Amino acid sequence: MDGKPNDMLQRIAFTANPTKVAQGGLATLVKRYGQCEYNEAEVIVALGGDGFMLQTLHATNEFKAPVYGMNRGTVGFLMNLYQENGLINRLRDAEETRIHPLSMTVTCNDGTKLNALAINEVSLLRAGPQAAKLRISVDGRVRMDELVCDGALLATPAGSTAYNYSAHGPILPIGADVFALTALNAFRPRRWRGALLPQKAHVRFEVLNPEKRMVRADADSSSFEDVRCVDIISERSITHRLLFDPGHGLEERLISEQFF
Repeated sequence: MDGKPNDMLQRIAFTANPTKVAQGGLATLVKRYGQCEYNEAEVIVALGGDGFMLQTLHATNEFKAPVYGMNRGTVGFLMNLYQENGLINRLRDAEETRIHPLSMTVTCNDGTKLNALAINEVSLLRAGPQAAKLRISVDGRVRMDELVCDGALLATPAGSTAYNYSAHGPILPIGADVFALTALNAFRPRRWRGALLPQKAHVRFEVLNPEKRMVRADADSSSFEDVRCVDIISERSITHRLLFDPGHGLEERLISEQFF
């Protein structure tokens, strides 16, 4: 069925990034299928690229509706093909993938503690001319006394094809119960490229000599300066529900990416 939504799926909340092409699609789809608020929606449809999809997922943490993305941006790994026709059938037939974000707690040099969630990855990046020096602990046990590098990141399976992959980290199957810990331009130990860690692990990065070797921490698009320590766990209390067209789910995309 096309046009007016049927009884099985009639409350859609559309959202779009500010670009002209995305806003044009938003106007067309709202006119055709109607519009409602997030708290009333059975499904949320996001128009944009992967960055906007991440923004939408963060913005809808408290709502139960799944999110279906349509690509109106440049990168669309988390998005479906944009089409105006047949949307109701596509939403009804879509495959659902459930993911959990990372929870990051940052301790700054002045003792301030800040929190953020990351769907793709948490990254630590040097914020000055000198390389960062990091100590890495897993579940309270120091695993690396000193990593000299441009930075390091911890990526979820959903985010493993993003920054992690660009840094030569592994692509993880969506059902894998592991995270990828990847070094960014490791200087010492020179041959170290990272590790796979269980999702139940508590990972801590300590910045050595943080006043001299300044480090920034990023959780997706949220940035924090003057970092002394970062603690990361999987936030199992939050579940993001993503919808994909049949045969084009996140698991298939992650596998296909490795043969591209």
